Amino acid sequence: MTPEVRAEAGLGREADRLGQLLARHPFVILDGGLATELERCGCDLDDPLWSAKLLLDEDEPHLLEVHRRWLAAGAEVITTASYQATLSGLRARGLSEDQARAALRRSVRLAQRAVADHTQHPHPHPRAVAASIGSYGAHLADGSEYRGGYGLDPASLADFHRPRLLELSAAAPDLLAFETIPDAEEARAIAALLRERPGPRAWVSFSLRPGASAPRLADGTPLEIAAAPLLGIPRVAALGVNCLGPHEVLPALETLAALAPGLPLVAYPNSGERWVAGQWGEGELELATYVALAEGWWRAGARLIGGCCRTRPAHIQALAERRARL
Repeated sequence: MTPEVRAEAGLGREADRLGQLLARHPFVILDGGLATELERCGCDLDDPLWSAKLLLDEDEPHLLEVHRRWLAAGAEVITTASYQATLSGLRARGLSEDQARAALRRSVRLAQRAVADHTQHPHPHPRAVAASIGSYGAHLADGSEYRGGYGLDPASLADFHRPRLLELSAAAPDLLAFETIPDAEEARAIAALLRERPGPRAWVSFSLRPGASAPRLADGTPLEIAAAPLLGIPRVAALGVNCLGPHEVLPALETLAALAPGLPLVAYPNSGERWVAGQWGEGELELATYVALAEGWWRAGARLIGGCCRTRPAHIQALAERRARL
């Protein structure tokens, strides 16, 4: 069976899984910083493939351990370790085409295994796997996901994303997660890909320019203009933002809510620390601050909420506890 056929065959189940989660709760809880936890496990991620390096090494125990930490903390959707994995990047490391495709599928299989283990008694409630698809800038491994402005047209960017999209879709995740998208042309490419054929539903989360007077993508495009091509596409399950400072989330959600009334929004910021000169600044996001802000995101329309870089299981657990009191 081809990847295209397998992806099309799974559409109904994937749409239903997200629907089940949204029907049960005020919002669905995502996981947090995968790479952050892997580093806390002692993994060396100083590599162009970042957390996907562990797929190359077949370091399954560490990946399973971290996925399980998020689930134990209360996450209902966990993302795969494929954010920075592309077929071209994997081939550049010496893998054959078949080996590169197998590594992408392995990222989904490991997350599915963690979910299957967790949802046995005493945790019978549904959980979901979102296959992570990082931006073209993430593939460059030079910080371009925080700048955008690649100089590539949508057709070229669609050609870049298509093989990985098809391979991950063929592994039957519940969702796709296009993450840290900094470039309006890339958003247009994603819209075109999601219109091409049926397959798993997807959220698309943008990388924004910090400190702008109104929400703008990292490339300078106003958020409402960049997001417009994604409206009205059945496969778009949610739009939102990730890996921006937590205090910058609400204006972006308000912009998207006005643009797409009724569409679920997704929000998973980083800890608020800045990545400067190859390292994170000091300090962690206080749990009380995080959950108070998250409640505001929910009221603004966020229905999928979690964390990105430098957020930890304690943040997800605190979020789950706050949701239980809503």
